[in-house]
Amino acid sequence: MSIRLPAIQVRQGKNRVIYSFAVDGKLLPQFTAISRLGRNDDCDIRGYQRPEVLSHISQIRSYLESEAPMLPNSIVVAFDRRVRFEAYEGVADAPSYSKIGNLVIPIAGDGDVKAGWIVDGQQRAAAIREADVKSFPISVVGFIAAEESEQREQFILVNSTKPLPKGLLYELLPCTQAKLPDLLQRRRFPAQLLDLLNHSPDSPLHGLIATPTTPDGIIKDNSILKMLENSLSDGVLYRFRDPQTGESDIATLSAILKNYWGAVREVFKSAWGLPPRQSRLMHGAGIVSLGFLMDAIADRHRKQRVVDQKTFVKDLVPIRDECRWTDGFWDFGPNAQRKWNEIQNTTRDIQLLSNHLLHRYKALVWSRGESVE
Repeated sequence: MSIRLPAIQVRQGKNRVIYSFAVDGKLLPQFTAISRLGRNDDCDIRGYQRPEVLSHISQIRSYLESEAPMLPNSIVVAFDRRVRFEAYEGVADAPSYSKIGNLVIPIAGDGDVKAGWIVDGQQRAAAIREADVKSFPISVVGFIAAEESEQREQFILVNSTKPLPKGLLYELLPCTQAKLPDLLQRRRFPAQLLDLLNHSPDSPLHGLIATPTTPDGIIKDNSILKMLENSLSDGVLYRFRDPQTGESDIATLSAILKNYWGAVREVFKSAWGLPPRQSRLMHGAGIVSLGFLMDAIADRHRKQRVVDQKTFVKDLVPIRDECRWTDGFWDFGPNAQRKWNEIQNTTRDIQLLSNHLLHRYKALVWSRGESVE
């Protein structure tokens, strides 16, 4: 079975085609589905949509059940290649970039894969589905997507200017290849590194970074991204960065990061793995500050292309007693003591903590003139 809907085909650029049409919103579940964000058994990303926001759906539903509702914005749907367009013949004065015709969409039976996935508008579609109205025609813009990666790219582009959770965008970035807005483009490679650190079984940060698919993580994803971006722009990771693309040998960078954070876990084991409210090591201020210390240690051992975990441990041990991750007071100088949990994830406190760690490291390790292998 299939449904035939009057539609306008619009050609954009050299090879992009979209279809604009109207359909009763009550019929959407017959040919569209939601691709939920998650991970498969191999920890590969699948899907892209966040969970439904029930309060938002309820508000839209109440509006739809009011006297004169209107939803002027189009729902965006990605179709597979089973959907086809049949143009009308002999339409006079039609512009070269558009055609009028019928869009033929197969209707899924029980257990069948549906031909469309909602890229934007899942809350509106759910509200229409639940609303106590006989029908509610809506505007839809559709496109043919050969692969799920194209659906993700369109999902990111459609939602990048809306108040979509940043964590959701960042987790999807490593799965895209298309040109994105500058901010997202700059964060794509750090997001790829974050994904490796969070989902590689041999990573000391495995499962510890909070993202939409690892909600039980204790370290904010944005803290890890800041640490990575700092090192990529002016630290050890920059040395392996391609100046043209901003990317590099991800295996080398991954090895450096795993060695360092493995050393941090070993040296500060009593503060490792605790929630940020119990350990400032796992707090944004601690993560970013330790990132700067990673760069300093790696700079001291520049002769090693990839600094090993043993070397990182050796350089971290002397400052262990200087750190107050879970109790006591940080000694930042005369009249500048701060209780361990008074350190906040602010620019000022991060700078204060970073300067302290770097100063103590240089005083206790670097200035001693120990031989560097």
